[in-house]
Amino acid sequence: MGSKRVTTPVLEIEYEHTGEAGAPPVILLHGFPYDVRAYDEVAPILSAGGASVYVPYLRGFGGTRFLDDATPRSGQQAALAQDLLDFMDALELENAVVAGYDWGGRAACIVAALRPERVRGLVSVDGYNVQNLAYAGEPAPPEWERTYWYQFYFHSERGRRGLAENRDELCALLWRTWSPTWTGAEAAFPASAPSLHNPDFVDVVIHSYRHRFGLAQGDPRYQALEDLIAEEPVITVPSVVLESGDDGIGGPGAEGDREYFAGAYDHRVLPGVGHNVPQEAPEAFADAVASLLKGT
Repeated sequence: MGSKRVTTPVLEIEYEHTGEAGAPPVILLHGFPYDVRAYDEVAPILSAGGASVYVPYLRGFGGTRFLDDATPRSGQQAALAQDLLDFMDALELENAVVAGYDWGGRAACIVAALRPERVRGLVSVDGYNVQNLAYAGEPAPPEWERTYWYQFYFHSERGRRGLAENRDELCALLWRTWSPTWTGAEAAFPASAPSLHNPDFVDVVIHSYRHRFGLAQGDPRYQALEDLIAEEPVITVPSVVLESGDDGIGGPGAEGDREYFAGAYDHRVLPGVGHNVPQEAPEAFADAVASLLKGT
């Protein structure tokens, strides 16, 4: 995949592209603390099948940069969703199949819910990956809570410093513990590690994990979008939900999200697969995307 750049109202987004430009578009979105390398095996499968595949670096990752030093380094979910829409606008993509996990899955779900005319189909790991900020203070089962230690760590200045000073060690630890059955995590991490040294990485990550708990204000430019997200809009586009069988973070989620999907729906459980689904199970991820491309 070749690296390219496109300018949006807020960002210069670095992205990789493979496939014919006029073919049905697919946008693959990574999460934290990963990057576009998660799709190194997925993208060629899809392009060989006739898709035009775009894989952008999220804000705070890789070569993606803010245009203005004064712009808040927000990591809130509405910012990620707007970035996706802005990316599509800049590339003149009227609509696309969007697919992602973690932060990228959240952006994909929000755009699919609020702008269904822009989304031909959705692949989301672990279901309705949208945060309900009104319930941020509600406790989860203790077994789930203990896996969220890094979020609570990031609420403190000690955690900010820890991320800044030990980002490779900390993020490599998250890779291993979130994908406990993936024997390739340690070998794969170094290829993605440079993306985590983006100058805005720490600010964006810290804001993300503070904003979702009500500990930091959002960027006012995204408040109208946050208000719409708070209504928990239903997703009406055709969707494939992939559920990790061995995710090392949180607890079961996808089965309880069925009510948020009103369109065609396919729920697939992936035994032995952890949090980083596209990199651990590229063929299964590509198959989910390809199933939504049929008939487009």
